[in-house]
Amino acid sequence: MHSPLFSPFALGNLHLRNRLVVSPMCQYSAVDGSATAWHRVHLGQLAQSGAGLLFIEATAVEAIGRITPGCLGLYAPENVSALRAVLDDVRSFSDMPIGIQLGHAGRKASSARPWDGGQLLPASQGGWTTAAPSALPHGAHEAAPQALDAAGLERIRNAFVLAAQRAAELGLQAVELHCAHGYLLHQFLSPLANQRDDSYGGSLVNRMRYPLEVFDAVRAALPEGIPLGVRVSATDWVDGGWDLEQTIALALALKARGCAWIDVSSGGVSPRQQIPIGPGYQVPLAKAVRAASDLPTIAVGLITEAEQAQGIVQDGSADLVALARALLWNPHWPWQAAAALGAQVKAPQQYWRSEPREARGVFANAAIGQR
Repeated sequence: MHSPLFSPFALGNLHLRNRLVVSPMCQYSAVDGSATAWHRVHLGQLAQSGAGLLFIEATAVEAIGRITPGCLGLYAPENVSALRAVLDDVRSFSDMPIGIQLGHAGRKASSARPWDGGQLLPASQGGWTTAAPSALPHGAHEAAPQALDAAGLERIRNAFVLAAQRAAELGLQAVELHCAHGYLLHQFLSPLANQRDDSYGGSLVNRMRYPLEVFDAVRAALPEGIPLGVRVSATDWVDGGWDLEQTIALALALKARGCAWIDVSSGGVSPRQQIPIGPGYQVPLAKAVRAASDLPTIAVGLITEAEQAQGIVQDGSADLVALARALLWNPHWPWQAAAALGAQVKAPQQYWRSEPREARGVFANAAIGQR
């Protein structure tokens, strides 16, 4: 039985065994931007999931760009060394391609970890002054960020470049720029967060200018063989904000610059958002972006069932499906999806004998006897 979800796909020169992607998932468990034992366990188990591609969580390009003090970074040599040690361990038992999402939280930085309330941290509690396109706070009762001047824009653009170069040195096989969820590059795109009166604000062309400059700089810094994609929020879910029509314009501009894929999410830039949450609620956004841009597209958002994920690929809504919470709940979701769909996945040898009788043959590489 042929399964579209478990058919191969290529992002540029990167060949994937199937259409399942482990979405970047913030873990808030780094120390001064450096990966810890938690990342070794977290990434290690997801690298055994049978997905086609694994993304490391949103990784800050400078210290003040971290969402929380516990967020991963690639802004210091120590961050590189710590992540290399984790990757060396993971690669010793998995050949799953690994990519990384690079981002900057902008005015949503300096926040407490979610389990500590998630609110903006004052300096007295380990917080810092945030930076954004305009001096507009995310929440009405939060301190205003510092509006970025020309030097600040250059500093952050250079930080993205350096982080991308470090990702390449670590042997990571794909890079995604985080232009979604209300973080810095999304803040430039959305008129709700960007009220500049210079060449980086106002018109759609101006609001897209800085994210596109960052994309161009990172694309030029990466080796040709490492594909570069972008995660977007296709709509702010707020009247007068960023919307699908503008997202399509951005996608076309990115395609012209060599973007390898577009990862379509939504929301995050305003507490006023009204999101119609339900199973696959963001898939129509991905479908519209794919149809208009013909870019390889990743769909995300409350995709929890095997047939649901397969249908997204089969009907052309997206080329790939990214899972996050579903994989945290069940790291072997792809194994079970493959069994349900009559497909196969690659699994570690140590687990070959775990196949239930009704799922025999799901492990494509299994060949084991018993004394």
